[in-house]
Amino acid sequence: MQYRIDKKTGNKISILSFGCMRFPNRFGITDMQKTEDLVMRSIEMGINYFDTAWAYPGNEEALGSVLHKNNARYKVFIATKLPLILFKSSSASIDFDKYFNQSLERLKTDYIDYYLLHMITDMDQWTRLKKWGIEEWINRKKKSGQIKQIGFSFHGNGSEFLKVLDDYDWELTQIQYNYFDENFQAGVKGLRAASAKMPVIIMEPLLGGKLATGLPKDAVKIFKNANERGPSGSPLSPAGWALNWLWNQSEVTSVLSGMNAIDQLEENTALSNASSVNMLNDSQKNVYKSVLESINRSCKVRCTGCNYCMPCPAGVNIPGSFSAYNTIYSMGYIEGMKQYATSTGMTQIKSGSPSLCIKCGKCETHCPQSIQIMKELVTVRKKMEPWFIRFIGFSARAFLGKKRNKPA
Repeated sequence: MQYRIDKKTGNKISILSFGCMRFPNRFGITDMQKTEDLVMRSIEMGINYFDTAWAYPGNEEALGSVLHKNNARYKVFIATKLPLILFKSSSASIDFDKYFNQSLERLKTDYIDYYLLHMITDMDQWTRLKKWGIEEWINRKKKSGQIKQIGFSFHGNGSEFLKVLDDYDWELTQIQYNYFDENFQAGVKGLRAASAKMPVIIMEPLLGGKLATGLPKDAVKIFKNANERGPSGSPLSPAGWALNWLWNQSEVTSVLSGMNAIDQLEENTALSNASSVNMLNDSQKNVYKSVLESINRSCKVRCTGCNYCMPCPAGVNIPGSFSAYNTIYSMGYIEGMKQYATSTGMTQIKSGSPSLCIKCGKCETHCPQSIQIMKELVTVRKKMEPWFIRFIGFSARAFLGKKRNKPA
């Protein structure tokens, strides 16, 4: 197994890490024997970073039981997460300890190597947490040794990521990143900014499996025709292409994989062992470009994401809206809606929805693709914001305590 260095601590983190959210299960109950086999085999193969969360049902308990039974806690770094979605008022300062202590108990440990604030979405959320005393709480936990390193996982847009990143002395971050999402959420800009300061752990390297088994037929054919071979000598799979794209970048510390079978573990480990920084040549990079072109051919709006139309005077996230709209046709409705919810701030106080468009036309005068942006935004809104989606957004904001002011 190869390792990359956490410059803050000197820790060597395996470039392939174990995402525990998808432990083997039957009828919703964790299959402990298969889970134990997987976890212990992965440790034997050199994986030393295990990612779980308070919010993953039965997950912390399963990992903790396996490590305790096999006296393996000292062999690995455990990352788990504080469920921020449950905190809606200043009483949350009491709950920090409640959820943290539950994680310790479930994991059968007295410290967490990398403790993450789960699903930070924007600076507003982080500011609220600071008002509730999160910084003082973190300091106490670090001083006691119960938290070794503090970090955050991110699910928002790139500009908000940079604000949160620069506002605190973080020691690790976890972002969604893959060759399809290079400019989505934190994106490559966020990756590079973060990697200069701390380890960066990658989630969704296969976009929930879409980049492994959900590609258009033309894209699969492009990979096949490239005639690249994996470590075993067999043709490199679309999943292998996606993982190699990440390990090619020095800024990536480790890639999370939700492996739930031994053959997946062995395939991914072999790929990681054969990888290296700057391993991709120009011909291989062109394969990714061709695959993206294949995916994007199903796009409805020919937006390249150049951002010349931004900033919008009314606050519409124009490129983000178009990107999400295109994604429902290229990668499926659920993935497109996930992007749309993030890009337009569906769960945030400040909206970036196309519904804000005032038809000033400024964007169209700057668009190098000559897109009829105002017209397309109307189409996007009709497709992406039916009444039930608006209701879900309203309910989510109510639950999170993020009430929007009515327009004047």
